[in-house]
Amino acid sequence: MDTLFSATNLGATIATAVLALIAGIGIFLIACNMMSSNLESVSSRKLRRLFAKTSNNWFVGVGMGAIATAAIQSSGATSVMAIGFVNAGIMSLTQAACVIFGANIGTTITGIITALGMFESAVSTGTIFATFAGIGAFINAFAKKDTVKKVGGILAGFGMLFVGLSMMSGSMKAFAEMDAVKNFLSTISNPVLLVLIGAIITAIIQSSSVMTSVSITMVFTGLISLDQGIYLTMGSNIGSCVVAIIAGLTSTTNAKRTALIHLTFNCFGVIVFLLIGLIMDLASKGATTFGTLFEAMFPGVPQMQLAMFHTIFNVITVCMVLPMTKLFVKLVTKIIPDKKAKDDKMSKYKFKYLDENFLKTPPIAIAQLRNEVQYMAEKAIANLNTALDVVCSLDLDKAKDFAETEQHIDSLNKGITKFAVKLSKLELSERDTKYVSSVFRAVTDFERIGDYAENIIEYAERLQQSESSFSEDAKEEVRKVQEIINELYNKVMKIYANLDTTAFREAYILEENVDLMTEQMSNMHITRLADGVCTADVGAIYLALASNIERVSDHFINVADGLLPLVKSVERHTIKEIKHEVKDEFKSAEESARVFGLVDDNDTMEEEKSVNDVCSVESDVNSTETEE
Repeated sequence: MDTLFSATNLGATIATAVLALIAGIGIFLIACNMMSSNLESVSSRKLRRLFAKTSNNWFVGVGMGAIATAAIQSSGATSVMAIGFVNAGIMSLTQAACVIFGANIGTTITGIITALGMFESAVSTGTIFATFAGIGAFINAFAKKDTVKKVGGILAGFGMLFVGLSMMSGSMKAFAEMDAVKNFLSTISNPVLLVLIGAIITAIIQSSSVMTSVSITMVFTGLISLDQGIYLTMGSNIGSCVVAIIAGLTSTTNAKRTALIHLTFNCFGVIVFLLIGLIMDLASKGATTFGTLFEAMFPGVPQMQLAMFHTIFNVITVCMVLPMTKLFVKLVTKIIPDKKAKDDKMSKYKFKYLDENFLKTPPIAIAQLRNEVQYMAEKAIANLNTALDVVCSLDLDKAKDFAETEQHIDSLNKGITKFAVKLSKLELSERDTKYVSSVFRAVTDFERIGDYAENIIEYAERLQQSESSFSEDAKEEVRKVQEIINELYNKVMKIYANLDTTAFREAYILEENVDLMTEQMSNMHITRLADGVCTADVGAIYLALASNIERVSDHFINVADGLLPLVKSVERHTIKEIKHEVKDEFKSAEESARVFGLVDDNDTMEEEKSVNDVCSVESDVNSTETEE
């Protein structure tokens, strides 16, 4: 009877310990994710600036990787970011390798934090740190500002790390009191087998931080020896590569190479340390191991012994591998050769800056999205300038790449929109959410500018087919308004890239100038028509062209106005007032005509009536063009 009762108690103890271990790991994982996502949001601008400083200096690359990983608490996310940058052609393979090396150093911070939380006194450090979970929760619940809420989320995640560790530690202590469990674990002493176990478990849970923390907890409670914990931790380095490998599988050739560098680098470090461990064991006949060395270096603190081994192991590995970076790059290039024909066909209209892997790190995705939208704008203005040059010169050979660029603009519109939709579903800061909303409007405006450029090319084709052309005066007017449009584009892009609020006034003035310039183009056309300088058919095309140019300027201003929600409320109100002031300044068409020198003060009322009549015809032509 006593034996049955004892067996029942043992079964209940084991079940409780297992459940507590699972719960502890779950809480720890959630805490890591909570800290990571909130840290990304709070440090988004700093992260963007950090990765904008991509350098060919290897040490800078390592530093970037270490800082980014320490900031967002995820070496996997940093590795995936590096793959994304390589995939987008922003980083070279060598630069990405250095960032990944640095990520392995940055990830050791979690192990050190875990070890610090296990120091015992009247009130353990773990209990003190765990209280941050409650403090963070209160901040998150009652804070009104988005940034303060994110800080609350970081504190709550930090505290929950230690709640999870406490549960894991409790379950480990229960196991440590069971001789059967301890005897079984002690039989697993083969370093290679322990490395494999660490790698497999890490690959399953996709978090080397969790595996390292579990190993530290097991060593701290006496469930396993320090040497066992060391080899499990070494295995976790290999298992952490699974995130990068998954990201690389669906990417470009260079992205696959980056993932392979990550795996090769981590395997190299583990193999070297396994060999060093074997040599030490044979030379000392088992008296000297990594465990005995670190016990001597950090006596009486087993948790810190393993945490410091993890740090030193990664730092030494990086020091060994860094001088061989180019060799690693050559090796993976031979293993994964180029497939030019296939890559060129697939990437005809690919993104320049975006990559799906960036979605794993929203702050970086936002920065790259901004770059991609600016790239689309460059394509749109380039096609517009080509169209205006062609309609004046009627040299359609200049437009041979026009259709392909237009298709690229359409492709970017669809691709950027899809990417922005996915990004909008992620955890973003309030500011980033507003920016993503503005993107949908911006890409539509740039796509419409591309469409108007396409209309203008069609006008050139009509003129060539009818063996007609604009007069020299008309061409000069087109070139003048083209200059203003390009100035407007530059001001809008200045606003878009840097949110330069001082550029709004200049942009509004330029847009009004375009409106008045196109109106004067209509006036001057009527004069030429009356003088017999041009025909009615050519005039209809000219008026439609002027209308298209005016609408292009409206779309550029739409892009600038779409960014107003990102501006502080006081400045936003001021900018809106500036817009009204500028409109008031340009109310009089006659005053504007004198500014441009296009219409004399002696213009007659009859001429103004003619302008109104022709503008009506222009509207009809433009409407037909849009429908086509």
